[in-house]
Amino acid sequence: MAVSIDTVYQKVLALANKEQRGYITPQDFNLFASQAQLEIFEQYFYDLNQARKVQGNDTNIADIDDILEQKISIFEHTPTSTEITGYTAGSNGGVVLPDNMHRILFVGVVNSSGVVECELLNTRDFINSKRNPLTRPSEYRPTASMQGKLLRCNKGGATDVVPTSLTYIKKPSIPNWTYAVVNKRAMYNATINTKNFELHASEEIQLVNKILKLAGLAIQQLDVVRAGSGMESVISQQQSKI
Repeated sequence: MAVSIDTVYQKVLALANKEQRGYITPQDFNLFASQAQLEIFEQYFYDLNQARKVQGNDTNIADIDDILEQKISIFEHTPTSTEITGYTAGSNGGVVLPDNMHRILFVGVVNSSGVVECELLNTRDFINSKRNPLTRPSEYRPTASMQGKLLRCNKGGATDVVPTSLTYIKKPSIPNWTYAVVNKRAMYNATINTKNFELHASEEIQLVNKILKLAGLAIQQLDVVRAGSGMESVISQQQSKI
């Protein structure tokens, strides 16, 4: 499902016509690649929110909501209990989640009958709920809240607890095109440090267009910028009609 970083790099170089319009170094490409991937990733959540405001199609394959959820599902992560207990503990209970955590999907804690889902609250409501007897969390109605990277869960006790079960959307790993210098030229050299794009395979064209636009700005070639922007606009218009 991943997009080959070398395939994207070669296409960007070909489209930028490096001999006539400037050379895109591997270092610059990796910076542009990271920015482009993050832009596409962040756009998923905006588009999903917009899609849910309108009625979807009956055909699932053409339903933009389903398509976006499929693309986002690549980044869903459910850590094991060992991973969770290995997270840094908070000062008053709870755990500090990894830096690659983007947003929480599910938090659960154990009660006498098994795992029960926590109600996710904002920080203010989480604190106030513990002060009010009518809204105070309990084993059967636990609550949770994110404060930065700190995840706090409460089952009615004075101290927050560590979640038993957790699912979150992680950010994509930073892409990295690795190379070896041969005859003073950078040639692709796959190593353990090579990182392909983690986006859905269908995003290859979008990645090329976005990177091409960023590269055009860097080498101060407006025609390259226009080419990347133009192709990006075409793709966006096509997606809006799905």
